[in-house]
Amino acid sequence: MPNPRTAEHQDQCQPANAQTSVTLTRADLPLHCPQPGTALWSSHPRVFIPIEDAPDKRMICPYCGTEYVLRD
Repeated sequence: MPNPRTAEHQDQCQPANAQTSVTLTRADLPLHCPQPGTALWSSHPRVFIPIEDAPDKRMICPYCGTEYVLRD
């Protein structure tokens, strides 16, 4: 049964994959997806993404398609 109070908190909810491109720095490594703050209902198994090894410092999560960009 859905929570009848969900409508009262719409400002606290965001759709799954609301942000499909994430820019991060070396301080954010090691990179894993989903990131902290992702809604539990929309998450997938945690996967570590070796973005520092990518030649163009860009990688895409194989589960949700979120693009990660590493800026130095």
